[in-house]
Amino acid sequence: MRIWDLHCHLTGLPGLTPEERATHLLLYADRVGIERLCVYMGLRFLQNPTPEQLIQQNNEVLRALAAFPDRLFGFVYLSAEHIETSLAELERCVAHGPMVGVKLWVAGRCNNPSLDPLIVRAAELKALVFQHTWIKTGGNYPGESTPDDLVALAQRFPSVPLICGHTGGNWRLGLRAIQHQPNLYADLAGSDPTAGITETAVAALGPDRVLYGSDAPGRSFATQLAKVHGADIPESIKQKIFHTNLHRLLTPILTAKGIKT
Repeated sequence: MRIWDLHCHLTGLPGLTPEERATHLLLYADRVGIERLCVYMGLRFLQNPTPEQLIQQNNEVLRALAAFPDRLFGFVYLSAEHIETSLAELERCVAHGPMVGVKLWVAGRCNNPSLDPLIVRAAELKALVFQHTWIKTGGNYPGESTPDDLVALAQRFPSVPLICGHTGGNWRLGLRAIQHQPNLYADLAGSDPTAGITETAVAALGPDRVLYGSDAPGRSFATQLAKVHGADIPESIKQKIFHTNLHRLLTPILTAKGIKT
């Protein structure tokens, strides 16, 4: 099967530079047959980066992309706390650079309309938007979105495809939250490889709204691939989850940029 990984990072890999870390990431990906990988954020996790740190994080991903343009897709890291800087980074990294998506993490909850200018511009550029979501038993980080927060954003932009990162971690609650919002897609990455996660996602959302991701290197490729390989679903649906669905979502911006896959 063709496999594209929606959700990867440079943090936690061996190496002192983006190029060294991307080399190791691809070494591991090659062992399990992953063709292309989407990379977000830089050499360390920053929940609420300053404007200068935001730019640095994106510069580090740009270096990884330059080293492996035929294997990596980059998503620009934006922050709801720094809208003007984030809009400028969209222009630099997507409109005038090689990145193809947007990564939103913890700094501000996505149900806040202050985020809307970023979504508007991302949609104009055809950039795919990925929003981290989580449901923590002990309470979320300040500014950390839940799937319900993302539903509120999706309702404001019903024609814009949005990815529910981690499907909220607690995937049963996450799938229930996003089920009836057709422009929301489930990211399988990051939760434990519990039996039934993929089957439940397909039953709730249909086979076209479920995407494979690993959250590597924080999670192993093997355990995350097993969620799909081991699922009791037809092989044709596994191929959609591993590749076809993400390829379809990225096709508008890949075509606009002349990127052949």
